[in-house]
Amino acid sequence: MIRNGHGAAGGAERPGPGSRRAVRVWCDGCYDMVHYGHSNQLRQARAMGDYLIVGVHTDEEISKHKGPPVFTQEERYKMVQAIKWVDEVVPAAPYVTTLETLDKYSCDFCVHGNDITLTVDGRDTYEEVKQAGRYRECKRTQGVSTTDLVGRMLLVTKAHHRGQEMTSECREYADSFGKCPGGRNPWTGVSQFLQTSQKIIQFASGKEPQPGDTVIYVAGAFDLFHIGHVDFLEKVHSLAERPYVIAGLHFDQEVNQYKGKNYPIMNLHERTLSVLACRYVSEVVIGAPYAVTAELLDHFKVELVCHGKTEIVPDKDGSDPYQRERSHHGPHRPAHHQEQAGVRGPEPEEGGQGAGLPGGREAAGDTARGGARL
Repeated sequence: MIRNGHGAAGGAERPGPGSRRAVRVWCDGCYDMVHYGHSNQLRQARAMGDYLIVGVHTDEEISKHKGPPVFTQEERYKMVQAIKWVDEVVPAAPYVTTLETLDKYSCDFCVHGNDITLTVDGRDTYEEVKQAGRYRECKRTQGVSTTDLVGRMLLVTKAHHRGQEMTSECREYADSFGKCPGGRNPWTGVSQFLQTSQKIIQFASGKEPQPGDTVIYVAGAFDLFHIGHVDFLEKVHSLAERPYVIAGLHFDQEVNQYKGKNYPIMNLHERTLSVLACRYVSEVVIGAPYAVTAELLDHFKVELVCHGKTEIVPDKDGSDPYQRERSHHGPHRPAHHQEQAGVRGPEPEEGGQGAGLPGGREAAGDTARGGARL
């Protein structure tokens, strides 16, 4: 099992009033191509108790019941571990949830979304715990699923982030294909996820930097938040004794200019929730400027700016977006694991830019673009 030590959960059971025993909650799943829908499910589950344990299935079990996963089991373990509402991860959890499993980890009940999960022979994987009254449901997050994300990638259109640029004709065309029952047709490439301030509040920590904290800034697309992003942010988080990591997310149109094709796969609002769910991130700047400016650094009292080792695409005017930091302080590039995974795609991405669909595996620090020690 893997215990967590950062973020909202903090790796320790919350003391209840008086001598009340902490309520331990169990969740399990594949958690392949982890997205904010997974994170929201775990957030809701954590709110039902005091300590959240998440079981993650092996590659072998998933292949048997659903087909081969995109990410390896080790990558999926680490992705779940990085979600800030998770207290503990149990690798190689059984595909069928039993009372024996709940008792083994002293869990009071398990939580799952309001959809049915079946085994390869058509059996409800939660049948036993449901009959025993140790099953709870939470709401699924509308507008996102692994199938939806795969559909956007395969379609290779920009409809999911055109926004105000769409003409009325394009809007009608998109509506005719996108507004299927439930708004969940993945093949149109139209994201019908509606961001709300309440959803951001639910995901945000609400904590401001305190005296003695080191404010660190990273920026990029953080598209299809994956193991490479987690590795990078974990490394950035380790650079200070008391880090306060701020992630700047670029607008969809800006990302498309430097990444091309149909990137980003997820729109800005979706990417915001994905990054906010990471335990290594304290705050997100929604729609951060591509060039790191003195005003931004002064406003957030940034002491350190970090980026990965990928190429930095020049700004629209041909300038280096990190020229100020380079000339004043010299670059600071956290080490990263070149072989850590992103999402496998049909062909290499131009320019080596990260956080999308490269042909193989992308570098861990691919989305934080440029930086320096201040």
